[in-house]
Amino acid sequence: MGDSDLDYTIVLPEATLQGCQWDQQREPVVILLGWAGCKDKYLAKYSSIYHNQGCVVIRYTAAWRTVFFAESFGFRSLRHQAQKLLELLFDYEIEKNPIIFHVFSNGGFMLYRYVVELLRTDWQLSKLQVVGTIFDSAPGNRNVRGSVRALNTILEPKTNRLLRYLALAAFAALVFVLRIILYPMTRLLHENHYDTMKKDPSLWPQLYLYSRGDSIISYVDVEKMIAFRQCRNLPTECIDFQESEHVSHYRRYPQRYTEICISFLRDCVCKASRSSFMSGHQSF
Repeated sequence: MGDSDLDYTIVLPEATLQGCQWDQQREPVVILLGWAGCKDKYLAKYSSIYHNQGCVVIRYTAAWRTVFFAESFGFRSLRHQAQKLLELLFDYEIEKNPIIFHVFSNGGFMLYRYVVELLRTDWQLSKLQVVGTIFDSAPGNRNVRGSVRALNTILEPKTNRLLRYLALAAFAALVFVLRIILYPMTRLLHENHYDTMKKDPSLWPQLYLYSRGDSIISYVDVEKMIAFRQCRNLPTECIDFQESEHVSHYRRYPQRYTEICISFLRDCVCKASRSSFMSGHQSF
């Protein structure tokens, strides 16, 4: 389902689910931000992890053309989608529920960058209770080769070989010139997502799921982002799956991946509940 601006899917928990320990009025909301070119049926597999735990799940993937072209060249095209996505929580009257983001690849990461900005600058949205974020195969930093590989994966079944090669060559040249050669001069006007998020002040826990076998997002970029947060003593966890390919950790290790996500979800919600209780208790 969705409105004219946002093509999203929301899945509400079933009242008959067994083994769920959430307050029925405050079940967690998990927002999945898909990778560029991701189809909703792929996100639905991840959605089931949280739906089976009695969570509300919202799935959204930004258009791949926006991710690869508008955002890659410095236009803030995803900010509007980020705002509409957060406003859905008020539309469905779940704005007081604990919120977890599950972010996939740079496509999801670019959108999440604006989510973080809005949570910090918009008075109404700042009331939302985000309790944790999971990053799957993200973030990458100005990796032209990885970006070309990702775009090729999307174009390959849709275009003939010659047109695909021409499009990839043009994309690589533009990214190299605009986001690498000219970046030092344009940084103040259009700071890239990676550099912006190095300064992310979010205090909620973050979990990074990545792999040295990822040929699209370099593990070096992910580990640098982890190090930035750890140096600032922000709650950060990470798991290196070693051999799984880009956004394929769940497909290769379904049981382990599921257990990690559920454990992180429960830890974040429990910590937020304890913190809220202590704050309320101290106010008396």
